[in-house]
Amino acid sequence: MDTIFTRGPSLNNRLALAIALSVLLIFVDHKLDGFKSTRVYLNSLMSPLQYLANLPSLMLSESAERLTSQQQLLEENKRLTNRVIQMSERLQRFEVLQSENAQLRKLLDGPVKTGMRKMVAELMAVDNNPFSHQVLVNKGAIDGVYEGQSVLDDRGIVGQVMEVGSTNSRVLLISDLTHAIPVRALRNNIRFIASGSGSLEELYLEHVPHSVDVKVGDLLVSSGLGNVFPEGYPVARIKTVERDESRPFARVIAQPLARLDRLRYMLLLWPEETAGDEPVQNDDDAETPPDDNKQPTDQKEPQS
Repeated sequence: MDTIFTRGPSLNNRLALAIALSVLLIFVDHKLDGFKSTRVYLNSLMSPLQYLANLPSLMLSESAERLTSQQQLLEENKRLTNRVIQMSERLQRFEVLQSENAQLRKLLDGPVKTGMRKMVAELMAVDNNPFSHQVLVNKGAIDGVYEGQSVLDDRGIVGQVMEVGSTNSRVLLISDLTHAIPVRALRNNIRFIASGSGSLEELYLEHVPHSVDVKVGDLLVSSGLGNVFPEGYPVARIKTVERDESRPFARVIAQPLARLDRLRYMLLLWPEETAGDEPVQNDDDAETPPDDNKQPTDQKEPQS
């Protein structure tokens, strides 16, 4: 019996043609970046489906919250009330320190840093590729998000925006193998490059000489070099220093301060020039007050 599959070129010829077209498309996309705009359009086109896929989770979360017992609500209210009192005390101290810092900068004829415009974004999806550490957030071009924008959580730098759609954006985490960020040690201001290791719990410090004064427990903050990440935000803390003279450099490993494995709400930062714009935040979340034990930090651009 003659079927449509037996007509035309043979199956081998069709396979060869498909392989050739696939190789050609891979080359054009990888070497010439010919489908960058197409990916943005497809990302925008798929965003309604992503929101639709996220809808059952939101509905279940709201149902679970409505079924919370009165006792749990009372306990949570008491706990949150205590936390508000503690945060209010910290805020008062920070306001005093900010005022003193501004006076000292003015005395030294230095520029006074103004607040940055901030926006809270919520996690939508996590990339399931084991060799890539990326997440999707629910803010995009219509919210003013741009490529290379700094992303933080309540503990430190998370990463930076790498792709922007109309209603969502893709964030590259600092732990990704392709990411690197300029940092400095808060204790002695020595500068390093912290690169992603492919593990959410580790960053590598590149090309550290054996003679450099670096110790376990040193806090690494963003240095501001490269004008990508703001200066002074926490990035990681040194957890391993191995000095093997048979190797040209010491092996230094740091642990990210941001909770990369349990992200939900993140903070998008704009440069200080846009600080006059009105900040935008989610209705159900607010900016988390800084912790006393935290020091400001910064991040770094991903490396190709």
